[in-house]
Formats: sequence, C-alpha cells, structure tokens
Amino acid sequence: MYLYTYILFAMDLLKVSLVLGTFGIWSGSGAEPAQRVDVLEELKLGESFSGVLQVRGFHNQSRAFLFQDSWRNVRASAAVAEGLLQKLRGRIEFTLLLTLKQERLNSGVILSIHHSEQRFLELESSAPRNEIRLHYHTQDQRPHTEVFPYRLADDRWHKISVGVSSSHIVLHVDCSRIYERVVDTPAMDIPALSSVWLGQRNAAHGFYKGIMQDVQLVLMPQGHISQCPDLNRTCPTCNDFHGLVQKIMELQDLLAKTSSKLARAEEKMKSLDGCYCEKTCSLDGEVYREGDAWIDGCRNCTCSNGTVKCEAVYCPPLLCAPDTAPTYMPGACCKECQPVCIFRGRVYVERDKKSVRDAEGNCQLFECQEHSMNKVDDPPCPELNCPELEQISLTDRCCKVCRGHDFCAEGSSQICVENSECVNLEAGACCSCKDGFRSLRDDSAYCQDIDECAEGKHYCRENTVCVNTPGSFMCICHTGYIRIDDYSCTEHDECVTGQHDCDENALCFNTVGGHSCSCKPGFVGNGTVCRALCDGLCQNGGSCISPDTCICQQGFTGKRCETDIDECLDGFVECDSRATCVNLPGWYHCECRDGYHDNGMFSANGESCEDIDECEMERHSCANDTVCFNMDGSYDCRCPHGKNCSGDCVHDNKVKHNSQIWVLDSDRCSVCSCQNGLVMCRRMVCDCDNPTADLFCCPECDPRISSQCLHQNGVLTYSSGDSWVENCQQCQCLRGEVDCWPISCPPVQDCEFTAVPEGECCPRCVTNPCQANTISNDITKTCTDEHGISRFSGSTWTKHGTECILCQCKNGHVCCSVDPLCL
Repeated sequence: MYLYTYILFAMDLLKVSLVLGTFGIWSGSGAEPAQRVDVLEELKLGESFSGVLQVRGFHNQSRAFLFQDSWRNVRASAAVAEGLLQKLRGRIEFTLLLTLKQERLNSGVILSIHHSEQRFLELESSAPRNEIRLHYHTQDQRPHTEVFPYRLADDRWHKISVGVSSSHIVLHVDCSRIYERVVDTPAMDIPALSSVWLGQRNAAHGFYKGIMQDVQLVLMPQGHISQCPDLNRTCPTCNDFHGLVQKIMELQDLLAKTSSKLARAEEKMKSLDGCYCEKTCSLDGEVYREGDAWIDGCRNCTCSNGTVKCEAVYCPPLLCAPDTAPTYMPGACCKECQPVCIFRGRVYVERDKKSVRDAEGNCQLFECQEHSMNKVDDPPCPELNCPELEQISLTDRCCKVCRGHDFCAEGSSQICVENSECVNLEAGACCSCKDGFRSLRDDSAYCQDIDECAEGKHYCRENTVCVNTPGSFMCICHTGYIRIDDYSCTEHDECVTGQHDCDENALCFNTVGGHSCSCKPGFVGNGTVCRALCDGLCQNGGSCISPDTCICQQGFTGKRCETDIDECLDGFVECDSRATCVNLPGWYHCECRDGYHDNGMFSANGESCEDIDECEMERHSCANDTVCFNMDGSYDCRCPHGKNCSGDCVHDNKVKHNSQIWVLDSDRCSVCSCQNGLVMCRRMVCDCDNPTADLFCCPECDPRISSQCLHQNGVLTYSSGDSWVENCQQCQCLRGEVDCWPISCPPVQDCEFTAVPEGECCPRCVTNPCQANTISNDITKTCTDEHGISRFSGSTWTKHGTECILCQCKNGHVCCSVDPLCL
C-alpha cells in the first residue's frame, strides 16, 4: 500500500511539473541555437554548388545567394540530410523562415524534403497561379497540399515565415500575418535516405529562380518572432493545450495499469506467505543444489536461486621467458608458455611448420622443435584434379592444394572443441562459434551459450515467457493462451472461429489481440476488401470486376478508364443561363459567368448565380459625365437627357477615351478598349502561323526545345502551353518550367465524414466514421476508452492489453484497427 500511495504522489508531482513546464514554454520568445537549423550553413552553399552565386542580400552587409540556370543540383549530402532530418523527425511544431527575392513569372520550389515521390515537407511559389503551396504528409499517411493565394514572384524582397503547430498553420509575409488555418496535422515521420533539396524539387523539376538568404528551420512554434521581434505572442498554441491534456490522459492511463498490476502482485505475495522451497538447477541433464559449484569446459558455474550462472575461467597474465611465447595447447582453457624458434627473421611457436624452396626450386619443410627449426619429411604430393590457375601454395606444407580445399577434414576441426565449428578459409581453417554462442577464447575454440532471455535479445511478444535453450530460446505461451507463431500467443483464434472481417478472397492470419487479412494471389486490396487484378490496372478509380474488365467511375470511360468524359462538350450538362460549364478531370461544374457571382448556395447547375450590381459596388468604368445603370450580368453607361456625353471610360483611375485601345500595364497579354463608357478586355488572340507572334503571351506557339518540359516520369516531353493531369494535380508547361497545382474538387456539403476512394482525387461523403480519412474534428465530441478515460476527437492510443491495435477518436466514435507495421 505504501507503493501505491507513492505512485499517486509521484503522479501529482508530474502533473504539476507538466503544467509549469508547458506554461514556461508559452513565456519564451526566442529559439535556442540547438533549436535552430541554418540550412544555407549546413549545405555550405557558397563552396560546392554550380549554378548558385553569392550576392549582396536584403541588407547591405548580409550574405545571399542567387539561384540561376536549370542544370544546378543543390542537394544536401547524405550525412548532412540525415543530421537535419533527425532533428525534424517526429516534430509537430516547427517554423520555416527565409528571406527571398523571386523573379517574375517563375514557378519554383524553395525547399523540398522528399523520399521518392512522397513529399514530407515542400514549400513552393507559383507566379502563374499567384500561389504559395505547402506540400506535406498527414498523420494517416495521405499527401496534402495547402494552397495560400499570394504573389511572391514580383522581383521584390520578402520575409517569409511558415509556422506549424500540430493542426495549426500560420503564414507571415513581411511580418504581417497573411493566413491562419486549421489543417490536417502534418506528420514528420520521414524515412531514412530521404533527400533535402534547396531551390528545386529534384534534378529535373521545380527550379526556383531568384535570391535567397537566411533559410532556417526553427524547431518550435512562433518562430517568426526571431524574424520579426515586435510580433511577440501572448497566447499558447493549439498544440500546447492539446499536448497538456493528452499528457494528463496518458498519466491517468498509466496509473490505471499500474494499480491493476500492483493489486495482482499483492494477491500473489499473500499466497506465498509461509512457504519455503529450495530451488535446484539443471544443466545438460545434471541436477545441482543451491550453492553447488562446478567446472564446465572453460567455465566456472554455480547454482544460485534456481539459475545456473557461469563465468569464463580466469586466465592470469603470463610472464613467459624470452625464448618462449604464450599459445593455446590442446585441452587447455588458458594459454601456456611454449618454446619458440627464430627462422629467417620470423618467430615460430612449437610445432609450427614452414616450407621453403632452395636455389633449385625444391621444396623443404621445417618444423619448430625445442627452439630449433628441424627439417622434416613431407609426404608425397597427391595428384590435383584442378587447373593450375586454381592451385594455391601454402606456407606450412610443400604440396599445393586446389582452391576451396577442405582443411577441416584434415583434422583442423579437432581443435574446435565446445560449441564451436571448423570454418574453411582460403589457405587454412579457423574456429567459429555456432549461432547463439559467444567465444570464451580469442581463437573461438571454446564457446558459451548466449542467454537471449536475460540479455533481452529475443523476439517473444506479449502473452509469452522466454525460456533459454542451448544456442537459442523458446517463447512459451501463458496458461490459457494458444500459439499464433514462434513468438506470439493470443486468447483465441478469430480466423478459426470466423470472428473476422476478411474478404472472401483473402487469407486470415491470427495475431495478438486480433487478426490481419491479406488478399489471395491474383487479388489486390487491404484484405478486408479484395478485388480482381487487371492487366495494366484500371485508371482513374476504375474497378476491376474480372480479369481484363474495368468498371469506370463516373466521369471516365475507355478500356482502362483512361479517358475523361467532357460533360460540357458531350451535352450531358445543362447549366443555368447565368453560368457556363467548365470540364474538369472526372467531373464538371457550372461556373458563374462574368457579371454574376454565387449567392453562397453553390447549386450544381448554377442556379445560385446572381447578378452583380456593378453600379452599387462601384465596379464600373463609367466616366463622370454618364450615369451607371445596372443590367442583368452587366451595366450600361447612359448619358442624361439633354447632355452631350463623351463616352469616355475610367480604368485604373485613369480616363480612357471612347474607342481607345490599350494594353494592360499589369498584363501585356490582355488588350482593352473603351466603348461608350464600357471597358472590354480580352486575352490576345494567338496566331501561331504569324512569325511575329508574342511568345510570352502565346507559349503554345514557342517551337524552341529549351521551352519544352519533361514529364514527371522522365520520358514524355511537352511543348510550352501544354497541360496534363498527374497524381491529382493539374500541370502546365510554360516556357520550359512545369507548374502543378491540386485539381479543383466539387464542394462536399453537409458532410461530417469524407473519404477519397482509392484511385480517385476528390473526397466523397461516407456514413461510417471509421472509413473516413478526412474529418473535421470537433473537440466537444469526446470518446471514452476501455479504462473510462475521455479522449479528444483526433487523439489516438494503443488498446489496453495489446501492442498492435491502434484506436482513434473520430467525433465521438471509437475506431480501432490493427497496425500492419507493428506485426
């Protein structure tokens, strides 16, 4: 009971220290050097990378780097990358800081941490789309892209800060908070051998063009304070609060488990009162009593508390005479002093042999005997059945042998005594301990058993007890449990009793506390759902219902569902007159026409589009001598009765005369005209047959090879102006640069739980919360675990009594599944 009281007291102290520690974090305002990673310094950018030039930075005395050319390869070495990733792994709070000056029209990657095609942390700036994109992986291993509409590529200096605190992301530009969002929590479970790139995604794509300086990773939230000291924070982050609550719940969980174990231990101790049992030991069939001692080979063994404890025989240091040397003798555990011979400048021990050849090439064999090398007879050499190139000469005999000769069969194996075996080498043999044994002597002639159970080198899982055996170990099931495999036991076999959810085309494997499912050969899936495997696979979310037969998702057609149906062209869609049909991969939507905007209802056919009153909102171009008159989808500039109006227009606070035509200052590819007070603008018409066509405005007319782009697979090439869809991203080639952004998905309304079906890009509503991979966590909807402890929505824990069953709270619903990586 004293132990129980002490545990409760320790828990209270730990809770208090957690609270004080957490609030202590809130009061901090800067980052310690150990929490700051200077990426430019780590990469030693000015020393070893071509295509990068050191220039003057944002301040006159600061150092910056100009990223130019598209053949550079700014990638961290394996050692530098691993050191950086080691600091970032497992973090849910960090800040990326940098100062940059990006060229106009450039779309490039600022920093990328990825493994193969998986982007774990990547910051990208796109001028064509006027976007900042943050790519990362969520905690449920889904790729996610958070898009922030903002133009960085304007050839001006900007300070950038991207702060991540659990599900909270804040973007600061020039010390101003631009965006603050709640998103799916990023997971920094970055695997080994991941690569770190600066100013590009890889060696072929995403080249950033411009200047960068002060690129830093601050391993704490609110890192923008060190960039902008005047913006000190006053409130804790979301992760501070959630972390404190989660720690308290974990302590409650630990307390419940400890109390249960303590109660069971007290019951066992009561049953042992008044008992006295003398424990014995057993080794190699012999039984020894408590305190017995004996010699086993080269080990001194004792029986203590029912356990055999053996130690290697102690060998005292030898003080050999000058004409002797220490060496092992047959049957002895320790080295003994033996006579030596000096022959041709080398030292030989008693019974060592040496072959030499005289001036005529004849071989003579000498043996060390009583301090002298004496000539001995060598038996006749047997005929060798191998080519001369495969014959090798030895130093201890005159006869050659074939490569791969079995020296152990000649008697060398006799020196390998206890738990040791002879191993043939190129020119002789040596002893090696058998698996599960370690050497007692440096020549491995005597070896002792490794107690894997005592040293923690076994693989026994829960519900088992480890029992040491000579050279190995066994995992014995606890009473009442049945065996799953050599290392695991469970209460019952769900596969045999049929209490599983495996597909009919799957195999069921019993596991600790549950089971796992694996699709049979010829089928693919997660085991609970298996489908037939089609040759070439069904694309765009199509389902293989039988060999070589695909059923396509809505919006796609073709044998492999490879063709997108253009619902707008094929007449499947009839949008409202105030909207126009826009085709997208796999679907479409009705977009409000110019002069209309959605009233917030977002109806599928565009009925929610309503007229914009340009006159009331002052979004018209009527000159002062005319009166704006709103019309459905437009407006008119009318001249009051009796007046002679000029018909001029007001555009960008400048007066444009009637019938005047001009090119926009902000977009040289757009031409505008003034017609009776109305400004009409349109994109420049591209005529690729015209040799004077402006290639800047008409990238599709650019025939130069330097303006082509390479597909992500490194095989296909695209011309400037071409577009394509890759991995749920819309990509476009513009003047030799590839820019990709997430495809637009239709809004999913009145839907608490959503999931993205395999092979698709857009989420759909689901009713089962455990099937959802996207959820808007409501902190007020908690769950109660098996201990009666309340869990916040979004929190995860390991089910009590198991190691591989993970549970998660999803808005009041507890969802548990077997973690396949744990098995």
